[in-house]
Amino acid sequence: MNRKKALNVAQPTAKEIVEFIRVFASTLLAAGSQTSRIDRTTARIARAYGFSLDLVIFSRHFMFSAYRSTSDGFVQQRYTTVASIVAGDFNFQRVTQLNALSWAIADNGLPLEDAWRRFHAICAQPGISIAIRCLFLAVANAALCGLFNGDSIAIGLVFFAVYICFWLEQGLMRVGLDIKITFFLCAFFSSLLVSIGYMLDWGTTPQTALASSVLFLIPGFPLLNATMDFWDGYILIGVSRLIHAAMLVVSIALGLSLTMSLLGVDKL
Repeated sequence: MNRKKALNVAQPTAKEIVEFIRVFASTLLAAGSQTSRIDRTTARIARAYGFSLDLVIFSRHFMFSAYRSTSDGFVQQRYTTVASIVAGDFNFQRVTQLNALSWAIADNGLPLEDAWRRFHAICAQPGISIAIRCLFLAVANAALCGLFNGDSIAIGLVFFAVYICFWLEQGLMRVGLDIKITFFLCAFFSSLLVSIGYMLDWGTTPQTALASSVLFLIPGFPLLNATMDFWDGYILIGVSRLIHAAMLVVSIALGLSLTMSLLGVDKL
């Protein structure tokens, strides 16, 4: 009853629905959602307002087409648009909140104006601060160095290098530098910083420190999403994500290889 009442108050057009879904899907993808969730969520929103939705996701663009059919099968209203896929920081809390918003729209008949209001409120919520993320990331990588039998000096150098280079990564991303170049530079400088132990003969495991210094750059979430897309049958976007993640891994390897070449290290 509430849903029908809401739809009778404000019946959105196909263009208004597509505009909302376009922004919603772009935000969901940038926050780290897998493709199947985006497909289900956008279709759920469209159905809640009485529309059907066709969604096509390419490597760099979306295509949306919302339409409403009559009882005899003729299309009464249709709107189609293409939008670019934007990059963003992974935020799984935002993914969860946006998924809950889609269910609120479907179950409670939320008017489109209220849906926009809730959407902007979700996007306005601050994520985990960079300082806290940097600290935890440095601690995690230092712990991995210790797990790989690194000594205390290697652990300290990895903590220092990761802490510095994570800030470098955030700064380079903020100015719009290409992510592959960013990963190459961060891998190079991070491994170069821990090479202090190798050059000054500090500790007994300098090569463990070198190997551990770039682990914070490994694109785990893109690899995981690519695997989930393959599993769910979204082969095109899965291949795209896998190739993108592989290029990031190559960039990391090149940055580490440059440091090893400067130090004359043949293997780790």
